[in-house]
Amino acid sequence: MLKLIPSLDALVGILPFVASPAKPLVSERSCRVGGRRLGYADVLPAGGGPAATVVLLHGWGLTHGSYRRAAQELAGHGFRVLVPDLPGFGRRALPMTPPEIERTVAYQLGAAQALARYADYRISFVKAHGALANLAESDAKIADAIAGAVARVDPALTLLAIARSEQVSAGARAGLRVVEEAFADRAYTEEGRLAPRRDAGAVIEDIAAVVSRVKRMLEAGALLTQGGALLPTPIRSVCVHGDTLQAVAMARALRAALEAEGYSLAPFAPAC
Repeated sequence: MLKLIPSLDALVGILPFVASPAKPLVSERSCRVGGRRLGYADVLPAGGGPAATVVLLHGWGLTHGSYRRAAQELAGHGFRVLVPDLPGFGRRALPMTPPEIERTVAYQLGAAQALARYADYRISFVKAHGALANLAESDAKIADAIAGAVARVDPALTLLAIARSEQVSAGARAGLRVVEEAFADRAYTEEGRLAPRRDAGAVIEDIAAVVSRVKRMLEAGALLTQGGALLPTPIRSVCVHGDTLQAVAMARALRAALEAEGYSLAPFAPAC
């Protein structure tokens, strides 16, 4: 049986009647639709087995944070939940050359600056996101494409880069001010790369563990790997993903802990 829920509002009407479920099984899959590949999240009840299917039509990439709890709640009560990955929201790598990436980033940055100025705001920094950021972490040509676009559009902007990645070097080559960022809720491999989300333990959801590891990384001036190694790097920004469970509580706890240790939180990018 397939149930279609056209909006999050309709889904929210279901949730008050649902208790907290056991953690479901989440996997990212793809299929061919009309000759094109469609990615989607497949959320199964913790026990597996046959289940009525619910499709959340607004998509995984666009409303991932909103749908995460909804999918877990439904899966906890025996539903299988399918959430299409809408194109263009950063969850999948797109087949683009470095020159195409540079032009696309320049176009998107220009549009973002125009909208910001229209609303009387100014953009002060740029950060690659999702699959593009993951590619630029280790691919120098893609990192150069991103940094090159930023430098040509507005060299006064700050580049927020994954610490110990090709993004840092690319920003320096482009003459940009670079700020190195560590991830509070993501594990690092022994090479200092972000562990793939599909791997067990790649996303860290325990608030106490997040606070402890961030304090250790800042004290050491290094990234903490899954094996316990410390890889030296400047850290001037700490990221908590908005779609991590308890993200708001995590950010509050982390800020309180750092301020209690004497750290001062301040904007890392000067106003443009």
